[in-house]
Amino acid sequence: MKRGIGGLWAGWLCFAACEGDPNGAAGAGDPWLEQRRRMVEEQLGGRRDAIRDPAVLAAMRKVPRHELVPEEVRSLAYADRPLPIGHGQTISQPYVVAFMTEKLEPKPADRVLEIGTGSGYQAAVLAEIVAEVRSIEIVPELAARAATDLKRLGYTNIHIRHSDGYQGWPEAAPFDAIIVTCAPEAVPAPLVAQLKPGGRMIIPVGEANEQKLILLRKLGDHLEQQAVLPVRFVPMTGEAEEGDS
Repeated sequence: MKRGIGGLWAGWLCFAACEGDPNGAAGAGDPWLEQRRRMVEEQLGGRRDAIRDPAVLAAMRKVPRHELVPEEVRSLAYADRPLPIGHGQTISQPYVVAFMTEKLEPKPADRVLEIGTGSGYQAAVLAEIVAEVRSIEIVPELAARAATDLKRLGYTNIHIRHSDGYQGWPEAAPFDAIIVTCAPEAVPAPLVAQLKPGGRMIIPVGEANEQKLILLRKLGDHLEQQAVLPVRFVPMTGEAEEGDS
């Protein structure tokens, strides 16, 4: 099923649901389909820590990554590498996107908060699996571009907000899961507060050369934390840079 985005520009972005071919840009006539299939087989299934979740693999096969990167790097859209998307930001390599998604254990009824919309690719992958994605982007140009691209692709269950993601989206909380695609030096307390009991968060934490991807579970008053992968993400900017935690 095709999914979509809403929002209001001037800090918010809202669009009505889009109707169209349920196969859309990722359908049988898509000339990029073979590249996506090869990406899933070789990059996601061919590693020692292979991605196993069928829903994640199906989403990665379907979402047209080439439609969510700048035209000048489109030929590399399915390569095993991060790509620049402008404004000093990058889109993670496909394996990292799939790995983070799988670690969240997304379920069809989940409501997920994403911090760091970027190109909109991670939000689109999640939107193929969960009921709703709310995504925050601090760079206004990236928020606007992602909103436009996701609307064009027919996504209707993604809501994008231009804001500082450190404080999350409190009026829409609580969330079943939170995914953060930029690295603060410590886990922001407001994001933890916006997780439901039993909720999961995956977030890169640490300074530029010493980041670890941390998986958190909120178990009553206890926060279970596990380092799952060494990574290198762009730093979280805005309030996170002020040293608040």
